[in-house]
Amino acid sequence: MRFTPTTLPDVILIEPQVFGDQRGFFMETYEERKFAAHGITAWFVQDNHSGSLRGTLRGLHYQLNQPQGKLVRVVAGEVFDVAVDLRRGSPFFSRWVGSILSVENKNQLWIPPGFAHGFYVISEWAEVVYKATDFYSPQFERTLLWNDSGVGIVWPLSEGAAPLLSPKDLGGKTLQEAECFD
Repeated sequence: MRFTPTTLPDVILIEPQVFGDQRGFFMETYEERKFAAHGITAWFVQDNHSGSLRGTLRGLHYQLNQPQGKLVRVVAGEVFDVAVDLRRGSPFFSRWVGSILSVENKNQLWIPPGFAHGFYVISEWAEVVYKATDFYSPQFERTLLWNDSGVGIVWPLSEGAAPLLSPKDLGGKTLQEAECFD
């Protein structure tokens, strides 16, 4: 595995070593010792799996209490995956990073606690799987507005079309209004 810090150094792109032959492929997606050697010592307590149509945008989600670190990968299709630093004391506060995750590239993104997370589906259909470091707690969940100009995420929207959003995501808060991490 290759571990590469992104422009937000705490968010790490993980490229697995893939072994393939005429039968298919094999790869490790998580190995505690390798992750720890690169500073990821998280304990995972929950796995999540979502499927979404092209043009769906999910996020930007975070939990103010019980913050979740997430190890994200795509098992079908392709997404543009985004993390936004919401840690007020961070030199990278309010900055974002985006990476293409796909079934083809098999890359993963480590997003530590203190970041909002979301993704936009580029392919006809995509399935995203992620490990979380804390349990889902809807009472603590918050949503950062996906198109907040104060953050300035450049989403690769299909032909400039509006994304498919849930009511929760439509009601996201701007960075100025959002509760953030101290």
